[in-house]
Amino acid sequence: MMKSIAPNTEVRLAVSQCFRTLSTSTDNKSIIAALQTLHSHLDEGPESKTTSEFRRAHFTRTLQFLVSNIQADWLRSLTAAQRTELWDGLFLRGPPEQALLVLMEGIGELRPSTNLNHLVSITERFLQSGRLADLLWSYCLEAGASDSPQLRETLLGRIVSLPDLTANKLHPNNRPLFLPQQYYPLLAKEMLAALEKTCQALKDGTDCSLTFVAQTLGKLCIQGHSGLVLAVMAPRLSVCTHSDMVWQRVCWKLLENVPQRWMESVLTRLVQVISGPDALGRIIGNLVLTNKKAQYVITHKLLLLQYKYETQVLRTVLGYLASDRDRRPLLLQVLQSVSQAWANPSAVKHTPLEQQLYVSKALLLCVSLLKDSELQELRSELLQCMLGGMQSHLDSSVVRIRRMGMVVGECLSSRIDINGTKLKFEYEQDEETQELLSLMTPVTGDEPELESANRVSSPQEINEVISSTQNTSSQNKSKTAPSKTDPDSDLDSDDELTPYDMSGDQEMNEASAPRYLRDCLETLISSEDAVRVELSLRVAEGLVRKNVFATREISVQLTKVLLHMEDKYNINGFLTLRQTTMVALTVTDCIPVTQYLTTEFYSLNYSLRQRLDILEVLALAAQELSKPITGNRDLSLGVAATTDVTPYPGDNPVHWRQVVEKRIQSKTKRLSKGAVQPPAKATPNRYAPVAGHFFFPLLRNYDKPQVTFDLLGSDHLVLGRLIHTLGLFMHLAVNAPIAAHMGRSLLDFVWAVRYHVDQMVRRGVLFAVCSVFLSMPSQNLLADLSDQLFETRTWLADVAEGDPDADCRNLAVQSLVLLDKSLKKQLQDPQALSLES
Repeated sequence: MMKSIAPNTEVRLAVSQCFRTLSTSTDNKSIIAALQTLHSHLDEGPESKTTSEFRRAHFTRTLQFLVSNIQADWLRSLTAAQRTELWDGLFLRGPPEQALLVLMEGIGELRPSTNLNHLVSITERFLQSGRLADLLWSYCLEAGASDSPQLRETLLGRIVSLPDLTANKLHPNNRPLFLPQQYYPLLAKEMLAALEKTCQALKDGTDCSLTFVAQTLGKLCIQGHSGLVLAVMAPRLSVCTHSDMVWQRVCWKLLENVPQRWMESVLTRLVQVISGPDALGRIIGNLVLTNKKAQYVITHKLLLLQYKYETQVLRTVLGYLASDRDRRPLLLQVLQSVSQAWANPSAVKHTPLEQQLYVSKALLLCVSLLKDSELQELRSELLQCMLGGMQSHLDSSVVRIRRMGMVVGECLSSRIDINGTKLKFEYEQDEETQELLSLMTPVTGDEPELESANRVSSPQEINEVISSTQNTSSQNKSKTAPSKTDPDSDLDSDDELTPYDMSGDQEMNEASAPRYLRDCLETLISSEDAVRVELSLRVAEGLVRKNVFATREISVQLTKVLLHMEDKYNINGFLTLRQTTMVALTVTDCIPVTQYLTTEFYSLNYSLRQRLDILEVLALAAQELSKPITGNRDLSLGVAATTDVTPYPGDNPVHWRQVVEKRIQSKTKRLSKGAVQPPAKATPNRYAPVAGHFFFPLLRNYDKPQVTFDLLGSDHLVLGRLIHTLGLFMHLAVNAPIAAHMGRSLLDFVWAVRYHVDQMVRRGVLFAVCSVFLSMPSQNLLADLSDQLFETRTWLADVAEGDPDADCRNLAVQSLVLLDKSLKKQLQDPQALSLES
């Protein structure tokens, strides 16, 4: 019994004697001998019983004793070399986990001083000398570690939060190594070193445990440092697992040992930084089959709940599921869930547009990865998804959603290929549609690995590249040079006549344009000659603006003809010519034409396109009436409409003077520029007296459904445009006497549809509310709408926080700002408050 206790007692007595010597002795030699004795217990080798006992029971107490006596006189008596070797060396040679805990505890307790700087320097050397790798490797070797879970959790916290702890203590004198941008990549390299030692140990037949390394990785990722850590680890793991099966098994075990509560943060960052699906498969293996949390994240959360990732993440995740036979059932399961989400009408109405685009990309990628046999099994489900989803998307009033449905429908029909029939839509090509179409082409293989991409080229390779580019350019020059000296390419000396400019020539027509507005009307009503109809349509606007009295006689009749007119002759710019003429008629003879259009808006037997045309004409006419009249605008419009000949610049004698003057003004620099033009002359607002004729008739019959027109039902596209047009009328009526009455009526109208399922209607409602707050005087807001303002403000706050559409949220925020500004202005005006009271 005495023999087994003797080594422990010997070490304890030796350590106690060293502590007494360091505490009481003033002899420099005795102090050095005591420190050397402490070092000797670390020099006898790890197999020594005294060394193991000292590491287990006395090393932490020794370091704590040194930190508590850091201000002692005997430490000052040592030379710099002796202090570095004997005092600092104890922190850098023993068990690294104990040394790190003592160092961090000392840094937290000491006040700013040279002693604190000393401990910080030792910690810096601790990190630079690879002690973190030794710490991680020691836990890899001890599969059944004797430390308690509380101690391990404390150690994890110190390792992961070291930059935060040092920043709180040392700010603003923190060391660069302790900054997150340097510390976490260093920690990632130390973890890679520990993994490399693990691989070598496994090849030598030694058992290892990766639990602590996996816990460290998980805690780093959950605290928000996954980008810095995995940006270093993922490329290296991808390279190492490319041809080494042991590395693959180590990576699989590493991910399996990550705690469940941290699994999501590790995987979400890993799929973003990895080079491709093959590399992801080598690193995580079949983790989705053995870990329910990983399966949920990979197959559901990354695809259906989150939509902030790039398309490459979708390629990586879905390619990973498709690359292995055991994982392909999960790909089919993902395809079913994604197709259901894409075809869900409620999702089309209530989810953000960005999420719908993300789900569409996932659907196309899933379909592109299917095999022919799998496609045959799922053909009926895909067909049902295509038909239902296309109907939901095409019913939307948002152009991007409709275009998205067209593109996905085309791609699905081409992949399903039912009896050789494929859908084909006409839509405008943009970057979004091109990206969706490109997803049907599978990308083979991973991207180039990071090491090969970042490899520095040798001088010989650089010279070869330069010489090859020079040879290519010289070959191109040799090919193009003969064209300059070829005698056959020269023009004959006699053929030096310059060609005559015929760009202004026009095709001569037998029919002539009508000169009177009534002739134009008769042609549009009764003529079957396409040329005469086109000429009449082109000169109609100019004749309307030029002949005001003649226009007022037939304005309503001509408006009726244009409203019902169809493009039977495929006239170039037909819709624009028809619309501008109707706008000119509304501006010239405002009240009769406006009464006719607003009445016909709710009449029977009109298509949705015609009702939308009425709203567009009224909106453009109101905008033109609200602008001031310029000098020769009407005359210039009439002349430009009656002639198609481009005037020659030399015909205007002032033209060259204006050009020269503009050039002088652009080249002249002035320190200050005064008023170069007289102030604009005040002109009456032509829209204010007639604003009620535009606004109130459109509020008459909105709640009366008809056979072909249900404004509050299925025709939500027209409802959204109507509300937006009313908001525009309200905005243009600023400072008009009728603005307060219009604002109250508009708020009453839009309040019933503020929670409409269609986002275009909600946008129109919010735009109308903004227009009311902009156009109504602040005193009227507080006096006439005091009962509604509180409820309106609460509703706007809810929309700004929770509406799925980004534009609706922005408009709600703008409305809140305008409302608060108006109320603040009114409440700060004592005269207004006294009048109200």
